[in-house]
Amino acid sequence: MYQMDGSQLQQQYKHHISDYKDWDQREHAKEWMIFEKNMGTHISIDETALSNDELYTVITNKTAKGQRGAIVAMIKGTQADKVIEVLQRISKRLRQ
Repeated sequence: MYQMDGSQLQQQYKHHISDYKDWDQREHAKEWMIFEKNMGTHISIDETALSNDELYTVITNKTAKGQRGAIVAMIKGTQADKVIEVLQRISKRLRQ
């Protein structure tokens, strides 16, 4: 049976196949990500623990009903001032 090193495959994909190195959010993705194209008129805010009890604030477009295009923003932590700071990066036109 053919065995594949999953770690090596992941690295190959990340560094050679995907656009990860050119991703515009790469610099700050561990702290926050914004997907403006997913913004809608009805959004929800929730918190979730992804791993090691790290809490994240998740902003979703309710119209997407959890499907593709639902995540508007994901922010590490739940402190209101940090969440507000990140959300203010969304175009004012889209926030109104």
